[in-house]
Amino acid sequence: MEIHSRKRTIFIKKHLMNHRVIIGLEVHVELKTASKMFCTCSAEYFGQEPNTHTCPVCLGLPGALPVPNKQALEWCVQIGQALTCNIPLFSKFDRKNYFYPDLAKGYQISQYDEPFCLGGHIDINGKKFGITRVHMEEDTGKLSHSGDSSLIDFNRSGVPLVEIVTEPDFDNAKDVKAYLQKLQQIVRYLGVSDADMEKGQMRLEPNISIFLDANAKGLPNYKVEVKNINSFGFVEKAINFEIERQLEILRNGKTPAQETRGWDEGKNATVSQRLKEEANDYRYFPEPDIPPIRWTQEKIDELKSSLPVLPDEAVEKATALNVKVVDAIRVSEDLQVFNTFMGTAPIAAQQGISAQGVANYIINNKKMDVSNTTPAGLVMEIIKLNKKEDMNEDELKSVVKKVLHDHPQISEDYKKGKTASVQFAIGQVMYIVRKKIDINLVRQLIMEELK
Repeated sequence: MEIHSRKRTIFIKKHLMNHRVIIGLEVHVELKTASKMFCTCSAEYFGQEPNTHTCPVCLGLPGALPVPNKQALEWCVQIGQALTCNIPLFSKFDRKNYFYPDLAKGYQISQYDEPFCLGGHIDINGKKFGITRVHMEEDTGKLSHSGDSSLIDFNRSGVPLVEIVTEPDFDNAKDVKAYLQKLQQIVRYLGVSDADMEKGQMRLEPNISIFLDANAKGLPNYKVEVKNINSFGFVEKAINFEIERQLEILRNGKTPAQETRGWDEGKNATVSQRLKEEANDYRYFPEPDIPPIRWTQEKIDELKSSLPVLPDEAVEKATALNVKVVDAIRVSEDLQVFNTFMGTAPIAAQQGISAQGVANYIINNKKMDVSNTTPAGLVMEIIKLNKKEDMNEDELKSVVKKVLHDHPQISEDYKKGKTASVQFAIGQVMYIVRKKIDINLVRQLIMEELK
């Protein structure tokens, strides 16, 4: 499977110079509110007995009326703000009608032409990828298929769901993966979702189409959507598979069907699910049971001012403490880890330990439980780790001489200008000594012997 995937990647890199690939993304993120979007049922449905977190509202029973979850609305706006979106003061909910059994009432409460957030972008590796909209809706129930039968669990039905839609700004799977990883990091920093893809809390849907002519303008007259992918790796594979599949169809003078497909992990391929619907098929109209949402500018400003530090700002804060950029990125991958780093750095500085030293310790101790680690305790661990043991210098010199005697190639390589031989010698000395001694002293003694 992996060999075939690498061949597919090589194929794509070789042939895409002559074509134009167009990729847009739709990402669904479940919010971790205590209750559902329009009722008081618990939103913590994962692992619960089927159909035990339901009520007349999320089951769509006659006479039951939806009431929007205030926390979910505010979190949706904050996601948009974190993505530099414009927040209109007027917004509304709409009914999205369709004929699937995963919502008992036969329609989904979503947003169409007046979403909460418009415009925006994410910067990845010097590239800017546009955000079209961020809107609020309710999640659907979960369908389980077995043979000719299907079972429905409505526990997930009505859970707050934010949909983030990009501009068709992507042309390769690598950038898509980087964008999705950054998006997951942002919503986790905000604390609005765990974005655990194994639990379905973040679901990925790329839309892919291709022009055979690399200079073609506009958009192709079709697009293929791959639905509900739950892995960054699978998204990358699905996109690369689709590019190869669509290129073959286009080269044969045909147009790929505008359809919805799914990713089959076993087949390592996308598979057709249904013809893709248009907006008209959903018969959107304003939700009559929920009045429009009107924000004040003061409330919008209040929500923005309460945003936590975001990933890019976290990296800047770490690098401002003279931490290498690559290490600043690593200590900023998780907000809790970053906060631990920032809390520890000033205390460590009082003990003569640099921020880079703190970053190194955190990066090298991946199993460290930051939730049970205090900055002062972390500093003590670093001091303990870096504490040097005393060793008689004459004894150390004899070890150095032994290493150089046993490995004459070290001296020969050094005379040829191969400085890596010194590092090898240091490693051999440290292996023999088996103590935490001053490496600078070891290097000094080796250099004296070599000269």
